[in-house]
Amino acid sequence: MLTAVYYNNHDVRIQEAPIPQIGEDEAVLKVMTSGICGSDVIEWYRVPKAPIVLGHEATGVIDKIGSKVKKVKVGDRVFVSHHVPCNACRYCQRGNHTACHTLHTTNYYPGGFSQYIRIPKINIDFGIYKLPDDMSFEEGTFIEPLACVSRGQRLTGLQKTDAVLIIGSGIAGILHVQLAKFKGVKKIVVSDINPYRLDLAKKFGATDTISAKDNVPAKLKEINEGHLADQVIVCTGATSAALSALDCVDNGGAILFFAVPDPSVKLPVPINQFWRSEIKMQTSYGAAPNDLEDSLQVLATKQLDIKDMITHRLPLTDAQEGFRLMAEAGQSLKVVLEPNRTRLLRDKKTDKHILFHARPI
Repeated sequence: MLTAVYYNNHDVRIQEAPIPQIGEDEAVLKVMTSGICGSDVIEWYRVPKAPIVLGHEATGVIDKIGSKVKKVKVGDRVFVSHHVPCNACRYCQRGNHTACHTLHTTNYYPGGFSQYIRIPKINIDFGIYKLPDDMSFEEGTFIEPLACVSRGQRLTGLQKTDAVLIIGSGIAGILHVQLAKFKGVKKIVVSDINPYRLDLAKKFGATDTISAKDNVPAKLKEINEGHLADQVIVCTGATSAALSALDCVDNGGAILFFAVPDPSVKLPVPINQFWRSEIKMQTSYGAAPNDLEDSLQVLATKQLDIKDMITHRLPLTDAQEGFRLMAEAGQSLKVVLEPNRTRLLRDKKTDKHILFHARPI
């Protein structure tokens, strides 16, 4: 089969690998669509683990099952969660599933950017979600990212009456916009440095936008009749965004660090000011099973504009282009790879085009 092996954002290699073998309690997924997440192009996060096959938003068809597998059958259309909790440790029992050690060590093999993946028993038990008949594979790739967004908004206790500021209007920011709108929030402001992304934010439901080059707190007060934001959601790892968030939260408000700067950055938090104003700071990582179930239910309503968020659909053989588009964050929003598509490739030795069959070896 074919895999896209990540070395860095500028070096993603298409390599052959054997189709994974499975045990009696495992399964094989034929990957139809897998989205490139914004976290996939954060080099400080990904490069130390390279070379690696990334991809954690995979949907597809169950191609093979072990003799003891009962939860799914061959032919089922599913989304598979890559990280799953044990549901038994003290963290899970306290509702902190994404802090579970098991969640941080589980995964399917080799990754969603391959034609086939092996699904371990624990992922079958706790991480398979069947797609509704009217949900496409590409719509299903939004289950995981929307679940992460759902978790973040749940942890901060987002209310309909909140004035919200979302900093960063990439995939995560736009999903936060759409989910907040779905929940009935009336005031959703988005800040970004990219005019194209600000236009997208308005298209997908933001009530107002602010260029990050402007005085964001001052503009925010103009929009909110003298007030800052009740909820500030940081959806970019830029240090400037994290610092801006500290200046944009109103008394009694909360900051959600949905994305964070690299580990070398230390934020100068005005803790005395925050103490006097009862301002909360919250982080959010990943998604738990209940978040994934909530996400699937929301997507099933068809009230979120998901399809229009996809700006590029590429075969696996164009994975390098997909990573370039996501890393540059220019005229793109959501890029999805389709591992079992075929395309023409140029043979470097003969300088002729050949039909490249995306078919397992």
